[in-house]
Amino acid sequence: MRFRFLGTGTSVGIPQIGCGCPTCTSSDPRDRRRRCGAYVVAGNAAFLVDTPPEMRLACVEYGISKVDAVVLTHAHMDHVAGFDDIRRFNTINGETVPCDPDEPGANGRTFRVVGRPMPCYAMSETASQMHAIFPYIGTKGGEHGLFRPQVCFDESDEFAVGDARIRRFTVEHGFPCCGYRIDDAATGGSLAYVSDCHVIPDEALDVVRGVDVLVLNCLRERIHPTHLSLESSLGYVGRIAPKKAYFVHMCHDLTHREWEERLRGTSAAPAYDGLELDV
Repeated sequence: MRFRFLGTGTSVGIPQIGCGCPTCTSSDPRDRRRRCGAYVVAGNAAFLVDTPPEMRLACVEYGISKVDAVVLTHAHMDHVAGFDDIRRFNTINGETVPCDPDEPGANGRTFRVVGRPMPCYAMSETASQMHAIFPYIGTKGGEHGLFRPQVCFDESDEFAVGDARIRRFTVEHGFPCCGYRIDDAATGGSLAYVSDCHVIPDEALDVVRGVDVLVLNCLRERIHPTHLSLESSLGYVGRIAPKKAYFVHMCHDLTHREWEERLRGTSAAPAYDGLELDV
């Protein structure tokens, strides 16, 4: 399984608008943090975890053109604002069919692309919120072309995408949010992804304990009401005991180098945009 971080920053992104702090003005590319999202390849299939605002830019930068499914953690805008760009993958995954060049939308061509709906895995609450945020979501394209994302929501707690066997679990983020455990059926590798929470219940800990890789939110050193801080994140790393942990959803309080210093001697490290892992 190949896992790539598309974004590792907090909800406002780094650099923040109008901020002159050391992190926001840093020349270290690891301090430029898009909003959180990830891209996973497992066997012959690939999927996105969340669709943050800069998803299109990340896909272009990293050459991502294959997406077979989308997996959503929750419907906050820093995790779903790029959802409209799913329609491009509907087109890539679609099929070419002949048409009359005089048909509306054909633009003189003798063919058109019929997009393929994208499976999207999410909690029922998240699926409902997505329809409210993007009321034009459907399973079909527009009458004269592909003007909206074509999506089939699936609320299953356990599902598979290629070689990935995925299990959803609930965490607290001021409301019930979710994380995912991803197991590669071919390699045996395992990864847990928890980008937003301030409490991981015991039943969720039981699901992820001992994974190879833990991706966990760690907003800052100071306590926050809906996100984990450094002390609490490290506490959960100790209880989960992964082989390696990577922190995401980091704000601008610390540079990447400062995070490395804070985490020296632990099994955790700050992630950065574009980092790839083989799990």
